[in-house]
Amino acid sequence: MKIAVASEEKDIESEISGRGGRAPYYLLFENKKLVETIKNPFAVGSGGAGFSVAYMLAEKKVDLVIAGKIGINMQSALSEKGIKFREESGKKVKEII
Repeated sequence: MKIAVASEEKDIESEISGRGGRAPYYLLFENKKLVETIKNPFAVGSGGAGFSVAYMLAEKKVDLVIAGKIGINMQSALSEKGIKFREESGKKVKEII
């Protein structure tokens, strides 16, 4: 299972980002091992970040997305792509994996 965690920084010691579509980074894990760090290109800019991030993560074959808050548009896009999602906050990335 491939898991994407919204992160405030680019390492597992970071806090989970409270912003799904606008998270600064996404850390991708397979079998509890960090396999990729993505600097979110949609973290700043105009609307549509949630949709864009969902499509980007679908291209990476992600099965589950974890973020502090996942907006309704991002939820819709993730569901459309068959990606599960879960909201978690107040934890470090390493605690969730």
